[in-house]
Amino acid sequence: MKYVSIEQVEPGQFLGKTIFASNGTVLLSEGVQLTVYMINTLNRIGATMLYIKDPQFEDVDIPEVLSEETKRSVMKRMTETFQTIKSGKSFDPRAVSISIDQLLDDVMRNKEVLIQLSDIRTKDNEMYVHALNVCMMSTMIGINMNLNHGQIKELAIGSLLHDVGKVERLTDDESPDLKRHHTWRGFDLLKQKQELNLLIAHVALQHHEAPNGEGVPRGLSGDQIHIYAQIVSVANMFDNLLSGLAGVGKPMLPHEACEHMMALAGNKLDRDVLIHFLRTVSIYPNGASVRLSTKETGVVVGQHRGLPGRPVVRIVRQVGEEIEVKEVDLAKHTTVFIESVLL
Repeated sequence: MKYVSIEQVEPGQFLGKTIFASNGTVLLSEGVQLTVYMINTLNRIGATMLYIKDPQFEDVDIPEVLSEETKRSVMKRMTETFQTIKSGKSFDPRAVSISIDQLLDDVMRNKEVLIQLSDIRTKDNEMYVHALNVCMMSTMIGINMNLNHGQIKELAIGSLLHDVGKVERLTDDESPDLKRHHTWRGFDLLKQKQELNLLIAHVALQHHEAPNGEGVPRGLSGDQIHIYAQIVSVANMFDNLLSGLAGVGKPMLPHEACEHMMALAGNKLDRDVLIHFLRTVSIYPNGASVRLSTKETGVVVGQHRGLPGRPVVRIVRQVGEEIEVKEVDLAKHTTVFIESVLL
């Protein structure tokens, strides 16, 4: 399959990956033949990129850290939790913990898979996709940093709920400071839950702090910021850069986001955490169309763990009446590099 801009999608093509609604239900199933109406609807609800089946890349797989069942389950639980909070009621941390156990089972089983954030975002599901992505990435970083199981579970819960302050219902008697900072709101909400370690609440409070002391809400610096929050800060920024919600302009491609984040190492982001993050993420996801320094164009079809910037690229071209196919493994062809990603 190929990963393409929705502007390039044509009626009659087949969807390569399932699209989920905010509550975890299936919006469009993998394999459905797209119609003009479907494409227009996806455009209207904010989808910008899609995976499309392509006969020339039929064997190209998108390795997934989480199964569709787990994604549906966690997004459903997140929807229920956020709706409960919005209504002013108390949510059940034990239900969230059960969903996290399911997520951790998948992550531990697939911890060698490079993360490719391939779920389709819409205006309806973006809050839940963001929470799920940040949780998955944070958990993978924690595993790479050799955190123990108890720490990884605390990190996973904290990362899933890191933006919970954005959904809490406002009341008339709240101070302006609490209305301004979702980090404080999330902290105040989570610290009340005796079932949760207080460190989980500190993830919500500290995930916008920065090593150089220029973060919010308290201007903490260096080791004053808990390692869980440092990890979530990196995952949160990456996902926001991909979705265009980081305040730096239009959405970035994964390699652009990684370059942007590397420039912030030691100032806005913890350097060691960032190094571990870069070992877990796919810079050029499978299905992406790229142009090589040889001026040939192809599609990324394989990855190398530890070398995320040196994938395998398949080049398909017409030579007379024949179709010529070759694969260039950039881990072996060290003088060839990816010049640009084509959308």
